[in-house]
Amino acid sequence: MYKKLTYKKKGLEYFELLDKQGHSSARICLNQGGNLEELIVNDIQVIETMSPLAYEDVYPSSILFPFVNRVKGGVYKFKNKHYQLNCNENGRNNAIHGLVYNQKFEVENSEMTSDFGSVTLRYKSDGKSQGFPFKYVLYLTYKLSNTGLLVTVKIINKDSNSFPFTVGWHPYFLSSDLYNSYLKFKSSKKIQLDDQLIAIGLLNIEGDASFHVENKKLDDGYVLDGNSIEFSAPNYNMIIQFSSQENFLQLYTPKKQNTIAIEPMTGVSDSLNNKIGLQILNPGKEYQVSWSIEIEKKSN
Repeated sequence: MYKKLTYKKKGLEYFELLDKQGHSSARICLNQGGNLEELIVNDIQVIETMSPLAYEDVYPSSILFPFVNRVKGGVYKFKNKHYQLNCNENGRNNAIHGLVYNQKFEVENSEMTSDFGSVTLRYKSDGKSQGFPFKYVLYLTYKLSNTGLLVTVKIINKDSNSFPFTVGWHPYFLSSDLYNSYLKFKSSKKIQLDDQLIAIGLLNIEGDASFHVENKKLDDGYVLDGNSIEFSAPNYNMIIQFSSQENFLQLYTPKKQNTIAIEPMTGVSDSLNNKIGLQILNPGKEYQVSWSIEIEKKSN
């Protein structure tokens, strides 16, 4: 039987899902956008805290909405109206990683069974955010089992106007040896970036996009030709599957050993301007996307 814990630590509020045997657990910080701070699946540490790196510097497991990655200068145009987002990227004049990563999420409901534990969180926008003056409700659901995790994001437009958006997730995965880890995915196009890491086009990829991580310093985006990514670490295999029709991938290696960001997204950097992956949500309508993680332990 799965169980839940709620507690406060260092001024932050946490909700934790775990099985009674202690083999699997998911720790969620409500104050930091409902981010998944730690994930253990069948005794395998898949996600751990990014300490000593600051949350605001690396955005671990943040939900990215209403835009993924960056918006150049924080400026975009929608329905002949110009908007100015807060430029919150250190060292660059860009808006980065959306508007909910640092918001307080509330617990909507939870369910504990013998096979899984799940919790749904809620964030309600009052339509007063700088550069995105639209009312919406975002629901975030984590469903944990002994084989993996299902993450679901649902957005409902509560405004009288339609709005543009992309959505993504920014998890960092732990490997026992990242140098000897492997990424496998299908892509024929890579995102072309300028010196400010803003998408300016697409580059054709010759051959297989998969590769061994080794000592590569990654900050690269791809258009996926499928809906899954495989990550093979020395201690486990992982498959991430997307429910969306159009899928994008961002890879990033932070300044923390044996850690890699594998980010599923529905758009790319500056999508509010270049329109790559951009969608429109009309008043009263909803959008939902899920990302599932399946973990298989490797035998020694």
